[in-house]
Amino acid sequence: MQATIPHRRIKHRPIKALSKAVATRAKNPVAEEIFAFIAMRDLLLAEAEEETTEATLHRLWMANEFAERCLDPARPPYDSQMLPASEASRERQRCKTIKQRIATLRAALRPRAA
Repeated sequence: MQATIPHRRIKHRPIKALSKAVATRAKNPVAEEIFAFIAMRDLLLAEAEEETTEATLHRLWMANEFAERCLDPARPPYDSQMLPASEASRERQRCKTIKQRIATLRAALRPRAA
């Protein structure tokens, strides 16, 4: 009997649609970490579009919610530990777009009631 769930192998392939913010080098380590969360969210989006299941959609939803919370304006004294306003605004809009894409994928996943 296996004690843990075996690691699921994910096909690693180049993702064309990674957000522009990921390609940008951040000046502070906190911004780099936020970009890493955004990149993970984008990878989960690609995975969910390739293999749409309730589990992949749930992982994508959680990653998107986390990325969106990371983009909230920081309170003093943590003002310097956030993305520049223009990048944060663009990424918040992308979070909204991904929420709509999740809803579309979820609707296509569920069978229509007759």
